[in-house]
Amino acid sequence: MTQLANEDLYQTVPESTRPLLEIRDLEVGFQTQHGLVPAVRGVSLTLHEGQTLAIVGESGSGKTTTAQAIINLLAGTGKVTAGEILFEGRDLTKLSAKEIQDVRGRLIGYVPQDPMSNLNPVWNIGYQVEEAIKANNVAQGKEARKRTIEVLQEAGLSDAADRLKQYPHQFSGGMRQRVLIGIGLSARPKLLIADEPTSALDVTVQRQILDHLATLTRDYGTSVLFITHDLGLAAERAEQLVVMYKGKIVESGPSKEILANPQHPYTQRLVAAAPSLASRRIQAKKNPQADAEKIYSEGSLDTGLIARASRRESAAPDRDLISVQGVTKVYRIRKGGFRSDELLAVNDVSFGVKKGTTTAIVGESGSGKSTVAKLILQLEGITSGKIEFDGQDVAGLKGAELLKFRRRVQPVFQDPYGSLDPQYNVGNTIAEPLLAHKVGTAKERQARVLELLDQVSLPSATRFRYPSELSGGQRQRIAVARALALKPDVLVLDEAVSALDVLVQGQILNLLTELQAELDLTYLFITHDLAVVRLVADNVCVMKKGQIVEAATTDEVFDNPRELYTQELLSAIPGGNFEFGR
Repeated sequence: MTQLANEDLYQTVPESTRPLLEIRDLEVGFQTQHGLVPAVRGVSLTLHEGQTLAIVGESGSGKTTTAQAIINLLAGTGKVTAGEILFEGRDLTKLSAKEIQDVRGRLIGYVPQDPMSNLNPVWNIGYQVEEAIKANNVAQGKEARKRTIEVLQEAGLSDAADRLKQYPHQFSGGMRQRVLIGIGLSARPKLLIADEPTSALDVTVQRQILDHLATLTRDYGTSVLFITHDLGLAAERAEQLVVMYKGKIVESGPSKEILANPQHPYTQRLVAAAPSLASRRIQAKKNPQADAEKIYSEGSLDTGLIARASRRESAAPDRDLISVQGVTKVYRIRKGGFRSDELLAVNDVSFGVKKGTTTAIVGESGSGKSTVAKLILQLEGITSGKIEFDGQDVAGLKGAELLKFRRRVQPVFQDPYGSLDPQYNVGNTIAEPLLAHKVGTAKERQARVLELLDQVSLPSATRFRYPSELSGGQRQRIAVARALALKPDVLVLDEAVSALDVLVQGQILNLLTELQAELDLTYLFITHDLAVVRLVADNVCVMKKGQIVEAATTDEVFDNPRELYTQELLSAIPGGNFEFGR
């Protein structure tokens, strides 16, 4: 949506009204064996009825901790040590467990960041949504089932009635995120806390969800507190913006004013690293008539990415390292009893990936992107067709040959928490593939772990911590480090940077680019973030309903998209029309 169109979606709240939410000098700490570690330090903010406020900042800055403190959902040993959280005049920090339970869900909805670990894998989707509806006294009996279908449809699942019997593992990451959004909105709360609510969603569904939230704001007076690293989303959808750094607020005010003219050096760094801005820099370099001085800075984090993008056309052609030929994948979906239906997830897909290049597969959630990645990784068997790696049919690999293939082709999965063993500390997690493939001595493996932690911008002490003690972005960096441990030929990256803030995202993308040039790596990039695609990909395959509808070089897809579907994906990029400051 354009900046002008978005202005009509929100109400201007008179200053004389009492705030719906007011946080005063909030302090939150986590008790460790070395004492209390402060995570939030002196945070104060105000949110009125019908307003939307976004909190932005890098991973570990205290965004999620602030949000979780509001409804007493702090992880582990976290506790509010000072300050007030006033909701409709009541201090939530002084409520009993039963009293806060009455507020949570019914008055304050919550959409958590990680969709897989927040859905029970042994219960079907319909049961879990219906359970939340009943618990919040929204409806009971048959009405609860009817309301279940309604909230899932509102959250973007058009075929909700047919999917109630399915389980979380049968949903894509974006579809699981939509289920959580539906649960959060099921009771029509006065305040919705949305922690990275669209990080797993493609841009078209993201726009649908955000439009729905804007409608709630307008029609029901629902206030929205966004936790996000997407500056485009903050620019378009939030009236107020709070920038956090190391547990403190460093800048706050009207979002468009802050992002157009950031004052604090940290905010300036965030804006400089925004992928949408970097994408426009590429266009400026290609078009000499563009006003490049205003939108291009040699000191930006994405300088290396931009330089690489300008060399795409001069790259020498090479043979396909990965060749996908007419691949089809059909799943059998149980319907109860002995009945089942066929679901065509991938339909006659063909493409090639040349050695040393990056191919991106983009499309809506459920379009088959991640399924293609699983087929290439041999985590799923193909129904028909052929996949070759380095001239060898991967379907026939077994034993030592399959182990050799897995060492050369490593995945980075979409869900960093679900793919990390909660009982392994970070050091053991990163060293696990080295141990499995019998690489190096124990001392050499530990040295490699320290090297990888440094590469993904994490301190060496992180190796002693566990996944539950890390933010979403930190967990994703661990997943990238683990994939790089064996120095593979190919990385299959399934939404590898979707959970990262823009600064770390830029660092990881630069890291991947440098490693690709240094080690001649090949990347298959599964993503819904088209701004990132513009920075890293040489070629793009656009998928819709299991089929590739457009395949071309990155420049061709962005400058001259042939298909209407591709044009819609590009037009839905958040912040695409917003003029960020320098």
